[in-house]
Amino acid sequence: MSTRCALIVTDMLNRYEHDDADRLMNSVRGIVHALGELIASARRNRALVVYVNDNHDDWSAGREELVEWALAGADPSLVTPIVPEPEFPFIVKARHSAFYETQLDYLLRRQEVRRLVLAGQVTEQCILYTALDAYVRHYEVTVARDAVAHIHPDLADAALEMMRRNMRAQIVDGADFKW
Repeated sequence: MSTRCALIVTDMLNRYEHDDADRLMNSVRGIVHALGELIASARRNRALVVYVNDNHDDWSAGREELVEWALAGADPSLVTPIVPEPEFPFIVKARHSAFYETQLDYLLRRQEVRRLVLAGQVTEQCILYTALDAYVRHYEVTVARDAVAHIHPDLADAALEMMRRNMRAQIVDGADFKW
């Protein structure tokens, strides 16, 4: 019996109007195509695709508001290719981990998901904390290294190594992942 997988796309709806935005945008430019391909692959393989996004302190914002907000930001070309499809679950978060005080764990358990593929931003922040929270909840964790963006490359490399070593995460290129 195969393990049910979910792709978790984290924090890709962003206006890039914050400290370190230029560094992050440069990294996102390098991953947005691979992320789009990973989302398409998940869809083809009938994996659950879940978007989890920071609410940017707008407590009334949902999918539509955050998409519109992000598309009006500094570089809509970083958002347009990965706008969530209407059928994809969309969860709003307020802190780093996609699990922290969200419905993500409940959704994944209801869908009988055991393996998570993490993608999005920021590798050394939200991806790392989400991986840790997934690990302590006994999910198998995979990180698509070519589909995660960073601010600081050295910290991102360290975070990937921590996820691999301490959380038993599989670190792969998205195109190499077998759903």
